[in-house]
Amino acid sequence: MLVIGISFYLVAASTIGLMGDSLFKDTIRQQMSSVSQLAVTLGEHIGRETADAFYQRLEQAARQSGGRLLVVDMDGKVIYDTFNERCGTLLSLGEVHSVLRGETDGDYGFHLQDGAGVEQASSLFDRFTGRDVSRIWVGCFTAPLEQKGEKQGVLLSLSSVQDTVDSLVFMRDRMLGVFALALVAVLAMAGVISRVVTRPVKELSAGIERMSKGDYEHRVHVPGRSEMAQLAAAFNQMSEQVHNLDEARNQFVSNASHELKTPLTTIKILVESMIYQENMDPQLRSEFLTDIDREIDRLSSVVGDLLTLVHIDSHKLKLRREMMVFADTVRESVSRLTPLAQKRGQEIHMQIADSCEMFADPGKLAQVCYNIIENAIKYTPDGGRITVSLHRSGRDAVLEITDTGVGIPQEDLPHIFDRFYRVDKARSRDTGGTGLGLSIVKQIVRLHAGSVTVQSEKDRGTTFTVQLPVK
Repeated sequence: MLVIGISFYLVAASTIGLMGDSLFKDTIRQQMSSVSQLAVTLGEHIGRETADAFYQRLEQAARQSGGRLLVVDMDGKVIYDTFNERCGTLLSLGEVHSVLRGETDGDYGFHLQDGAGVEQASSLFDRFTGRDVSRIWVGCFTAPLEQKGEKQGVLLSLSSVQDTVDSLVFMRDRMLGVFALALVAVLAMAGVISRVVTRPVKELSAGIERMSKGDYEHRVHVPGRSEMAQLAAAFNQMSEQVHNLDEARNQFVSNASHELKTPLTTIKILVESMIYQENMDPQLRSEFLTDIDREIDRLSSVVGDLLTLVHIDSHKLKLRREMMVFADTVRESVSRLTPLAQKRGQEIHMQIADSCEMFADPGKLAQVCYNIIENAIKYTPDGGRITVSLHRSGRDAVLEITDTGVGIPQEDLPHIFDRFYRVDKARSRDTGGTGLGLSIVKQIVRLHAGSVTVQSEKDRGTTFTVQLPVK
């Protein structure tokens, strides 16, 4: 608004100044031409005619020009005045003396003089500008009087320029009035626009403040498709993501605490039983120690998986890539888990169609294969079948692990890669899982720029598909 106001003022002032310059230049040009011509004519008669005859000639010229004429001698003294007021007096006008000294062949200037009852046109802004309307503007125009090439004095013409000044004042008042109306309109529009613009900004600010205080469920509502609406939508999306992350963090802490507390509680109960039973049966004591060892292994497994996830989340997990044969990694994982499957009467069938050489981390991919195949063994009933196939599709190595197990309900499929998520809590705890294996699998595959998907039907088996780029 300040910039607009200053711009309006500068435009008005510049326009008035340009018009004033144009009007005064025309007046000066006409008056100086008239005075110069009259000075040439009068110069031929000065000194040749009697004083009365010359005065009559001067008075006639003054009537024709509509102004006042004065003749000043070389000493600066007035010898003729058509108003008969300054005869015999010395003039101190700079316009006269510049011609007498030969500095110029003609000069002009504008001065305020007593209006003798004539006043300037009044203006609405007189009380603010302090303009004295009782005095009027008079133009002074001078030219040398010469006779036979010798300077005899100076002809001074005084004419009112108040009409021109009044026109400029009138134009100034009109333009300032228009400026004032325009400024009021602009201020009104600026007020409306500022409210429209600042309202979503204030709402966003309020949303950010509430978000900073932990209210992640608050949403900002900005209608339309403007940049502010897009910014509000981005803020809402960010707020939702932060809310989800906060819930996931709280759930993760809760699940991690529970997973760590369960084996510790079991160990504490077993140890206290051994302490308070001095004459415990050796066989029972051995069973208790075996249970304690199993719980410690489980605790160690949870801690190890947690540390792996922490390293992945903090981007501290570095892949040790090297040229490897993915088929060998798959065979090794199957070989390690075959005894576990044989204990349950399960059959692992391998279908290796391509060696799938790639530049990857052998240890991390071995963990991927081991976790998925181990899950297939755990959740496949005794006597079931597990198929591990590896083939190449375009630029990707595709590993598929299919079982004839219990399957996964459709409502649980979107969450199986979530940390600590279990489809069947009781069964999972019986198998000794931590609920972190599949989450680790997904993160490792993602670090290798691959993908892992799952297809399953309850009581009809599950298929995990891992796709990895082959270099």
